Amino acid sequence: MIGSLSKQCAAIVGAGLKMKPHSSPFLNFGNFSYFYFFSDFKTTQRILVTSLETLTLSFVLLLALVGNLGAIALLVRGRLLVNKHCFVLNLFVADLLFVSAIPLIISVRWTESWILGVPACHLLFYVMSISACVTITTLATISLERMHAILHLELVPVFNGKFVLSALAFIWLSSAFTSLPFCLFFHVITVTVHGKKVQICTMMWPNVPGEIFWEITFTSLDFVIPGLIIIISYVKILQIKRSSRERLQCRTENHILVSRQDLKLFRTLLLLMVSFFLTWSPIFITMFLILLRNFQSGLLVSSSLFFWVVVFTFSSTILNPVLYGVSHFRAKQFRSFCCFTVVPRCGLFHLSGVVRVMSITA
Repeated sequence: MIGSLSKQCAAIVGAGLKMKPHSSPFLNFGNFSYFYFFSDFKTTQRILVTSLETLTLSFVLLLALVGNLGAIALLVRGRLLVNKHCFVLNLFVADLLFVSAIPLIISVRWTESWILGVPACHLLFYVMSISACVTITTLATISLERMHAILHLELVPVFNGKFVLSALAFIWLSSAFTSLPFCLFFHVITVTVHGKKVQICTMMWPNVPGEIFWEITFTSLDFVIPGLIIIISYVKILQIKRSSRERLQCRTENHILVSRQDLKLFRTLLLLMVSFFLTWSPIFITMFLILLRNFQSGLLVSSSLFFWVVVFTFSSTILNPVLYGVSHFRAKQFRSFCCFTVVPRCGLFHLSGVVRVMSITA
């Protein structure tokens, strides 16, 4: 079914257009061109360059697996199942899904021509896009959940199974829906490079206006809006904290208090959001340049540049568990994790005459 869909879309896009061989990293169809993406037909030092690419990606994959699996183990051991922990676990799962694409990318860098088949071409960028959308949407969901808990004076962390399942379902389904064009419009086509017939996996939109509209909508829904939610939530929490301090000085009762843990969590979310946008902005800029070169014939974007931008984007999967772990896990917990033992510690914090029982670790 996917193969037939690929042929139909290719027929629609290529109708009336004659393919012209080209030795650059993209092929011209009339006034437009199709990018090679991960297929890079090197002419010099192929073995050396590809080996360096493989070592770099393998190192990123190893660190991402160790970091995210270790963070999951630390989060699960000796902790109560509460809403925010479920969402943080979802964040680490999204990172693991994202790096699952690395073996396929390494394979393509060595074979150059796309030999993984049509289904893999449809799914590679689709899975990568879903994991990115899930990550930023999960960060926004955590910020909303914590702000709701603070505003409703939830002194003890709670677990609402229906809310968590509904939120996770919405996160994954919405991410899958907005990323759907990556699945529908990536196809395998045969081209001529250096006098040889090869196959590449490239994006083939029926029309450019539709691509522009989707890129604007996709960026707004999955990146701009979640980012604004996190910033607004953090500002709101800072306002509540400032107000609570003023009221404490006036000895006013029945006001909202912000715990150190909640404030620390929001700072971590803000830091994660900043790191997310720093690591993902280059790939969005590169995708925009790939679209823009259809209108600027002198603008060249190489497959090698695209590859290293993607490698930089993969580094976000290392930063997420590190930033969260440094902010929320004590050094003793990391040592105990290495020894496969975790000793839970808890404390009591008295806030305005109310005894609030909470874990020292978030």
